[in-house]
Amino acid sequence: MPAGSKPQGDGLAIIFSAPSGAGKTTLVRHLMTKMELSLGFSVSATTRGPREGEVNGKDYHFLPPEDFAEKVKNGAFVEYEEVYEGLSYGTLCSEVEKLWRDGRTPLFDVDVVGGQTLKAVFGDSALSIFVMPPSLFALEDRLRGRGTEDEAALEKRIAKAQQELEAAPAFDLRLVNDDLALAKQEAEDMVGDFLERAYL
Repeated sequence: MPAGSKPQGDGLAIIFSAPSGAGKTTLVRHLMTKMELSLGFSVSATTRGPREGEVNGKDYHFLPPEDFAEKVKNGAFVEYEEVYEGLSYGTLCSEVEKLWRDGRTPLFDVDVVGGQTLKAVFGDSALSIFVMPPSLFALEDRLRGRGTEDEAALEKRIAKAQQELEAAPAFDLRLVNDDLALAKQEAEDMVGDFLERAYL
């Protein structure tokens, strides 16, 4: 994944990455309810269309492919990737800078390659957490349970997840999402400890 531009500023960042279906978004949403952490959700940009219930600017910045390509050319992204053919995601510098100006720590919910790229850009100013499913079988069950994709798309996601699990050691911390209540508490503790140490 190409690293783009470094955002202006020197704030901290929290990065959650995982294979699709491991539960990172559920954990990120939970952390966003913890006001004492002063986190701000970093809204990614994507070329895909919105799913039912998704809101532009809140869940994602939904961009036509030509607009996305123009922003890449202009260095507007911290990181970006064509995740699947014709489907791109990225983190806008302006999104990170806005959160820092507001006095909040950006919280990223990104794919595995995006997480590695963000960590490379932010270095020690970021905590990268890899959310792992209890097993590949459990992950497959979760993806099937969503009912959002046909069999071919599902097989692609499962094959990609197998590859992504190999990247876990590249992250600062690993969190196994087996028991959701426990995983939520562990996520809070990991983020809280990092922020506390950073501000000492």
